[in-house]
Amino acid sequence: MTKSDSPKPADDDAARRRRLAEVFGDVLPETTSDERGGSGAGADDREAWYRENRPPHHGG
Repeated sequence: MTKSDSPKPADDDAARRRRLAEVFGDVLPETTSDERGGSGAGADDREAWYRENRPPHHGG
């Protein structure tokens, strides 16, 4: 194998990332929900979930 036949490091890295993506998929999103912003309803939804699932001994 000559130097011109050897793969470039960038090609190796791209192939490695492609193989990892095939095996593991997209594990983490690129941005968090805080970074994406949105309607802001998420905080209300969380509060509603906590109120609905609050144990009886915590009062009402």
